[in-house]
Order: sequence, then structure tokens, then C-alpha cells
Amino acid sequence: MGELSAANHPAVAVKDDLRSVMRNFATGVCVVSTFSDAESIRRHNALTINSLTSLSLSPPLVSLSIRRDSTFLDDLMESQVWAISILDGAAEDLARIFARPAEDRRKALHSLPAEPGPQTGALLLDSAAWMECRYRSHLVAGDHLLIVGEVVGAGVNDAGSSLIFLHGKFHRIESIGG
Repeated sequence: MGELSAANHPAVAVKDDLRSVMRNFATGVCVVSTFSDAESIRRHNALTINSLTSLSLSPPLVSLSIRRDSTFLDDLMESQVWAISILDGAAEDLARIFARPAEDRRKALHSLPAEPGPQTGALLLDSAAWMECRYRSHLVAGDHLLIVGEVVGAGVNDAGSSLIFLHGKFHRIESIGG
């Protein structure tokens, strides 16, 4: 491969250009859940994300990136805890449900099987793997907030495939190892 230079490849400066570039980067798909305790009533909330990143094993830290104007983010910052359900290849419907507007997501939480995580109380969905996290820190990153959490509980369920997002679509990838 030849050398790249800034003169031959101008910086990506337009939002649409960056979106086009990032469509070529495959990511896993998760549902993150949290809650708000308004007026002594627990109100759960959940959101599909593909911005989960492992940051550190010691201490166990992960990050997620959420739009700063999100009502989900408001709930997460209030509770300071969340659960992450890493979706398997058969969970495209779940991913789509929790990518909808907030009111649709809340209604879906009442009809789907889910249970509060033992460490945080945030809902865990049936999924390939899961984590429970407590707030550690955050960083303002443009129109998003990068939130760092300490993993306080985790587990893996048997899954024959994984759900990924690539080129603006969901894809099912079969397990390749044993």
C-alpha cells in the first residue's frame, strides 16, 4: 500500500461524510437499560446502541456514547446505573423496538420478558451476554456524552450467533469458535 498524505486525502469535515465512512465499520448491537425513580415510582427506559467499548479489565470499565438531548441519558445520569444486554443474531426485532421513540420503548418494556439486574436494578433482557454498570465518569464529545461505567456484574448465555450493524443494516453472524 502506498503512503497516505493529508494533501491527497482531505480531512472528513462534513457530518454526512463521516456517517458514510462509519457505515463501513461493523459494530455489535446492544440494548442498554436504566430507570428513573420519579414520585416513588420506578420508570424503566431502554435504548438500542452500537457504541459499547471495552476500556479496561483492571478495573473493569466500559463506555457508551449517547446523544446529549436524549431523555434516556437524563434517566441514566439520574440513576447512575445501567444494564447492557448484548444481542444475539435472533434479536433484530428487539434492536428495532428499542431504536424507536421513547414512549414506544417504554411500552415495549412492559410486554417483554426482562428482569432487574441483582447489582443495579436496571432491566436485563434475554441476550447473548449482559453487564451491569455503575457510573464512573463522563466526557462531553460534541453532540454526545461518552459515559464510562464500572462493570459490577456480567454473564454470558449460550448464543449461536451475534447481531451486528454494518452498512446501515442488521446482520446475523454465526459463531466461528468453540
